[in-house]
Amino acid sequence: MSDPAERAAALDERDELRPTRERFVLDDTVYLDGNSLGALPGHVPGRVADVITREWGELRIRSWEESGWWTAPERVGDRIAPLLGAAPGQVVAGDSTSVNVFKAVVGAVRMAGAGRDEILADEASFPTDGYIAESAARMTGCTLRALPAARIPGEAGPRTALALVNHVDYRTGRLNDLPGITAALHEAGALAVWDLCHSAGALPVRLDTHGVDLAVGCTYKYLNGGPGAPAYLYVREELQARFDSPLPGWNSHAVPFGMDPAYAPADGIVRGRVGTPDILSMLALEAALDVWDGVSVEAVRAKSLALGDFFLECVDAHVPEGRVRCVTPREHPQRGSQIALACADAGKVMTELIRRGVVGDFRHPDVLRFGLTPLYTSFADVARAARVLGEVVG
Repeated sequence: MSDPAERAAALDERDELRPTRERFVLDDTVYLDGNSLGALPGHVPGRVADVITREWGELRIRSWEESGWWTAPERVGDRIAPLLGAAPGQVVAGDSTSVNVFKAVVGAVRMAGAGRDEILADEASFPTDGYIAESAARMTGCTLRALPAARIPGEAGPRTALALVNHVDYRTGRLNDLPGITAALHEAGALAVWDLCHSAGALPVRLDTHGVDLAVGCTYKYLNGGPGAPAYLYVREELQARFDSPLPGWNSHAVPFGMDPAYAPADGIVRGRVGTPDILSMLALEAALDVWDGVSVEAVRAKSLALGDFFLECVDAHVPEGRVRCVTPREHPQRGSQIALACADAGKVMTELIRRGVVGDFRHPDVLRFGLTPLYTSFADVARAARVLGEVVG
């Protein structure tokens, strides 16, 4: 290939998302770990300081109404919804991804109907999904079957209550067929529950278009909400009246301040709430979502694919043949927004990359992951990462 640095400069010059990089706190490090923790948007510290000093310090309890604290979970959910291809009123922010997986799986079993006592789960899912699906199966009297995502359409049958599937495989970056798997589950009379942790904010999801039933995801990766930021739960509008949460907290009560000992669920997505929301992290997330103003998910997807293609070209140019092997599909329809490379001594290699200013991460036993976050990752970043990788493994 021609000089990678020159090509990177030309690609960055034509990049329509280049200005969004200025919205983040960055340094000379090549940061390719946004698929684990997104970079800090520059305006968030000021917003959090105001929440602490004025809303909490001065207004105190009044801020639940006057500063909109009470309605933050639904308001932030509606900010996330367009990034998921969802209409307002179907996403609520709060709790962790793990807690929301539990709500979604048990809630789906309860909606599935008599005779549906089987849960299918993507065997390559992030471990917490499997742990919670197994526990939910025991609690609801269901059988859990873990299998490759591609086999789920052919395995769903009259006993299947739901399938829990990752949209993007966290290790390999493979993009699973959300439209096709969802349609096959519906054809079998089952519900589709999707984990969007590695896709939301990186590529179009289109939950409403494809009729997804329930979905969950975190906000500290491509949505840049900060460490431990609240997760979210999506419940399709047509199912909300039937959604029976296994965690009926006081925040999801129809009259939360009525303090009635008998539980009555609120209408709509509010019934996805549980307890008092974490206001500091919730409002940091709300501020972080401002970086999406004027940005389309389609533009993000186009740049993500271009970054991945260019990174792989640079790897081929700089890394000795046979030293690494790409485990991420090169075909665009099958790729998320990370490149995973299998490499001998991957843990030691990543440690050295980080020491030299290229931050990705390592997944056992031999995978180097490089997350591509188009809002702030440049073509110069990936060219430098490939060059340093070649130096380390050469």
